[in-house]
Amino acid sequence: MNPVVLIAEELAPAAIEVLAHDFDVRHVDGTDRPALLSALSEADAVIVRSATQIDAEAIAAAPRLKVVARAGVGLDNVEVPAATARGVMVVNAPTSNIVSAAEQAVALLLAVARNTASASAALKAGEWKRSKYTGVELQGKTVGVVGLGRIGVLFASRIAAFGTRLIAYDPYIQPARAAQLGVRLVGLEELLREADFISIHLPKTPETVGLIGEKELAIVKPGVRIVNAARGGLVDEQALADAIAEGRVAGAGVDVYAKEPCTSSPLFAFDNVVATPHLGASTHEAQDKAGLAVAKSVKLALQGEFVPDAVNVQAGGVVAEDVRPLLPLAEKLGRAFTAVAGGVAASVTVEVRGEIVNHDVSVLKLAATKGLFSSVVEEQVTYVNAPHLAAERGVEVALASPAETIDHPNLVTVRGALPDGRTVSVSGTVTHTGARDVIKLTEVDGFDVEIGAEGILVFLRYVDRPGVVGTVGTLLGEAGVNIAAMQVARREAGGETLMTLTVDQALGADLLSSAADSIGAVSASAADLRDE
Repeated sequence: MNPVVLIAEELAPAAIEVLAHDFDVRHVDGTDRPALLSALSEADAVIVRSATQIDAEAIAAAPRLKVVARAGVGLDNVEVPAATARGVMVVNAPTSNIVSAAEQAVALLLAVARNTASASAALKAGEWKRSKYTGVELQGKTVGVVGLGRIGVLFASRIAAFGTRLIAYDPYIQPARAAQLGVRLVGLEELLREADFISIHLPKTPETVGLIGEKELAIVKPGVRIVNAARGGLVDEQALADAIAEGRVAGAGVDVYAKEPCTSSPLFAFDNVVATPHLGASTHEAQDKAGLAVAKSVKLALQGEFVPDAVNVQAGGVVAEDVRPLLPLAEKLGRAFTAVAGGVAASVTVEVRGEIVNHDVSVLKLAATKGLFSSVVEEQVTYVNAPHLAAERGVEVALASPAETIDHPNLVTVRGALPDGRTVSVSGTVTHTGARDVIKLTEVDGFDVEIGAEGILVFLRYVDRPGVVGTVGTLLGEAGVNIAAMQVARREAGGETLMTLTVDQALGADLLSSAADSIGAVSASAADLRDE
């Protein structure tokens, strides 16, 4: 049965096409709460926009849920902590609307500067009053950009083409970076006093809500025009209305409101206010980009792969192409480590060697952590909850990049200290054969091996002597278990030896114990390294 992807709001046809081949795509009206909760009972993923509420109740109603996708930037309608607690990944489309949002801010600024909206309304009402709607040019004016994030930078680059002087307030950007953009960094108060136009481009956080209120509007440059196409509540709407009424602010362009939908605001009373109903992302291009982005993320998540746009995954962000093949390696090493160790370690270090360390490899620690707990807990282990599972069990997972020569282009080792003082390690590498990546184990608890990290691996540790291989082969053959590959590694003849078997089916605890007893094995374990 294919995983079920539930689409709760309108999605671009191209996005649905991405999912249709591999998944059971179903539709529901996300605003119909009973219907939504019922449909979620069989959903592995749900895709929403802004109208559907995915809260703790909705997540509890979806026992199979692995990913919640918001086809847009904000996540106000998704209860991320509840999803994280359940190990459910939350993804959005953080860059889908940045061009549209920047262009909307430019459009509002131009409309306010030239009184476009009010002049249009007057003309349509039968009035021809050119002098009443005289505006101002942008050329030579100072534009203050509050927030130089991705949208703020796009806005600044576009508005600079009008021959403006750009200043910006953003405590989290370096002056050198601002200088590269042709922007002079200033404090908020200086920006308010100098700018002829102000455009807001900040996220909504406890620190930014009400950032521009009565106090700030009292010191603005007389005749300033203010645009907010970012988030409602960053500018106090009543304080802005008062400043416009008093003439200190010459006009405003507003696309967002403290409470939405908004059909009543003190700002709506002014002809010199251009008000739009949150149209920042309302372009065909942005909607298509958002739908395609989350559809691809959902597909990755349901296939067990790393999702860069997951908002509740530690070490999120873009993973270098050279690092991606090592993600399944690190996860399989984590699974193999837990099998060989026979339990959970007190502390684990993920060691990464080779030229790969020139990239950000922090995601490999996360992948290994996911593997460490995949056979330990009853709940599904994901990139989301793996760090929490480690923290709950007091397992410290570290990342290291030892500078030493290796015989492979890349090498990942999962090394851990067990509560009884023992140290266990498992190492592996990825090689490229044609167009295929081959994952291999190269070391298991100090023994050099070279065996594919796939299928079900059985590890038997014993004292070297003749006949052991035949004994194990006969025992498994009589039990109907086929051996796909075998490798024996020893430190010296007659010494401690490790037999590694790849078998086609899982060995029950009784059969594994019988195999160990038949050869007097010191330890026996099995690791399921089949792709999930």
